[in-house]
Amino acid sequence: MKSPVVGGRGVLAKRNPPGSDGVVALAGNPNTGKSTVFNGLTGLNQHTGNWPGKTVTLAKGNYRYQNKLVTLVDLPGTYSLLANSTDEQVARDFICFGKPDATVVVVDATCLERNLNLAFQVMEITPKVILCVNLIDEAKRKQIEVDYGKLAALLGVPVVPTAARDKVGLNTLKEAIHQMVFLHKQPQPRTVRYSQEIEAAVAKIQKELEPYLQGKIDARWVALRLLDGDTTIIAEIKKYLQAETTEMAETAEMANMAEMAEATESAGATEASELAPRAHETGGLEVVKCYK
Repeated sequence: MKSPVVGGRGVLAKRNPPGSDGVVALAGNPNTGKSTVFNGLTGLNQHTGNWPGKTVTLAKGNYRYQNKLVTLVDLPGTYSLLANSTDEQVARDFICFGKPDATVVVVDATCLERNLNLAFQVMEITPKVILCVNLIDEAKRKQIEVDYGKLAALLGVPVVPTAARDKVGLNTLKEAIHQMVFLHKQPQPRTVRYSQEIEAAVAKIQKELEPYLQGKIDARWVALRLLDGDTTIIAEIKKYLQAETTEMAETAEMANMAEMAEATESAGATEASELAPRAHETGGLEVVKCYK
């Protein structure tokens, strides 16, 4: 089988590399130790290049666990998936259109509330998320304690504490990946809820999009991206579906213009796109309660 295919500006579809039993994406902010987690899991069984058509580095590696060969794709370090940069677009497109079997989001144990903005965005795309809370050794040094059980209950996804430099927790992370990918234990991530006005706008746009997306892409997530003003998403969906979706684009554009204006006016915000980060930050602040 072929390896992940990237066409034009975005990933079109995931293909398991030869011999691989599953593909897992590794996402995270810069400076969370994501690359250390990647190296700790894959060892020397990795190679780097560029994403096709991009200057962004593509790192892939393999590890074997419970007689399963897992391919790990190390996505560019980003603070969000809003596609404001090439790195963000590459990460967003692989998680959304590459359809990895699971996505591990690496966060810094010393500043969870800041890192979780990205985690919430990934959870809006896919329920197949594992939160890797790395740098627990640094947190201990700073006398920061986290209630990981409470954090998992709050987010609705598995939470694995690690200190990747010392290989602490990496086998537990492999087990969490194994259970999600091969034992099909799918979590139920917390859904970020927005203001009443935004939720009404999302519901209307979502209803317009669902007949065209046919369950292949989360319609709620696409509606949110349109309200964020992300016009690139339609082009990427067209590539992914490998069919003409002009009608979908026209419907989405009309719904987007009307609903975004109405939602923005009702919410009293200068831009509707301000509301998504605000909601994610609110969720992140709730995580402060998980500190002991």
